[in-house]
Amino acid sequence: MPELDSSLAGEWKFDPAHTRIGFSTRHAMVTKVRGAFNDVEGTIFVDVDEPTNSSVKVVIQVASIDTRNEQRDQHLRTNDFFDAPHYPEITFVSKRIDQVEDNSFIVNGELTIRGVTKEIAVPIEFVGVEKDPFGNLRAGFEGSRRIDRKDFGVNWNAALDSGGVLVSDRILLEFEVSAIKTPADGGSGQGAQQS
Repeated sequence: MPELDSSLAGEWKFDPAHTRIGFSTRHAMVTKVRGAFNDVEGTIFVDVDEPTNSSVKVVIQVASIDTRNEQRDQHLRTNDFFDAPHYPEITFVSKRIDQVEDNSFIVNGELTIRGVTKEIAVPIEFVGVEKDPFGNLRAGFEGSRRIDRKDFGVNWNAALDSGGVLVSDRILLEFEVSAIKTPADGGSGQGAQQS
């Protein structure tokens, strides 16, 4: 397997202003509802010599859910769905990262929703690395993974006259991550919130 670019070595932090952790699901059997979480933190550690020692941790604030409809968002925060008051965070902690091609990885880890933890494997593409106008070294990653929400105790639904259901059990998780390299001195990058 090709070696990773040595510039990737070290710790990277998600830039929330340029990162999207989203989802989509079928609604009423005929359309899709898309949404995202606006409050996300994440850290990536890259070991270029041994990629399997690399790691990822993501923490999502459930109350930040945004589907562009406040009434629906409020419902999603209730016990019918995510139960944000009792389970305020969704977390993902990697257990192993496997490089499958030059810029393709499988991130295996534990996803916790509503206090239920399941192991999932997420295919991730490394998009590239560039220095931005503020001097930050910035890397991009993209990926998606379909899960069954009922595996995590998110069971609410409503029957349709046709015999179908209002909300699909299958949810597509979508990851579009912009991460900034943490300087060796431990400081934070500059200009992370700029356009």
